[in-house]
Amino acid sequence: MTQAVPSITDPALLGDGGTLTGRKPLIEIRNVSAGYENKRAKTRLIALRDVTLEVYPGEFLAIVGPSGCGKTTLINMIAGFMKPLEGTITVRGEKVDGPSADRAMVFQDYAVLPWRTVYNNVKFALENRRPRPNKDELATRIAKVLAMVGLSGFEQSYPYELSGGMRQRVGIARALVSDPEILLMDEPFGAVDAMTREAMQAEFEKIIAETGQTVFFITHSIDEAVALADRVVVVSSRPGHIKEIVDIDLPRSRFAEGVKSNPRFGELREHIWGLLQAEALGAKIGGAGV
Repeated sequence: MTQAVPSITDPALLGDGGTLTGRKPLIEIRNVSAGYENKRAKTRLIALRDVTLEVYPGEFLAIVGPSGCGKTTLINMIAGFMKPLEGTITVRGEKVDGPSADRAMVFQDYAVLPWRTVYNNVKFALENRRPRPNKDELATRIAKVLAMVGLSGFEQSYPYELSGGMRQRVGIARALVSDPEILLMDEPFGAVDAMTREAMQAEFEKIIAETGQTVFFITHSIDEAVALADRVVVVSSRPGHIKEIVDIDLPRSRFAEGVKSNPRFGELREHIWGLLQAEALGAKIGGAGV
């Protein structure tokens, strides 16, 4: 039988040492519904329905859910790439009306520019900043983030000369160099092999511990969500809504010896897996017309 996992509203988690005590949300998602219209067929596909969620400064929030449940739609709305059909999304109380320098996106498919070197790919994030950093400041900032992601020495390499994991590090460095308050990450490690993925997870945990940025992270991997996040939001099948928010009450670093073999890690993983299994079964039954 699956052990119940405490809610974020559990008083035991919100005492004097609680990470959310006295803090205002950085991102507020209020009663958001979203979808896509087919004007030719005069139909509307609802991807998300009535989602309300708060994300706090410095929090690492992971989103898991079945394919097609609206996870990417949600992150695209926070990025300002699309607007909700209903409800509002705000950052520090300001309505999100489009992309902004306080939010940077890391995509699953690398999204590096093949005709640019590693240095110039990272530099791209700063080219339209106003005021634009001078040449020395650019070089200092780019060198710093390349060192953080383990790409020092590859500044003049082109993407075709890099492994998949290294190309994804370029994307992460490009997001970090502009020093955004919020990192939006859509399956950022999904395209690399299992060994590279775990190594990048451990490195990324160290980077976020250093930068203190707020991370909104989409993944299909329950293990990845439990290993990285402070909270895991489980989203239902389409139209997606929040099924449960699970607090990950494990010590950091999550990649230290013994953490993943901690029974609590297994309990959390099994609890989230059970929620997703129930969703998959419900969707299957619903699709059968039962």
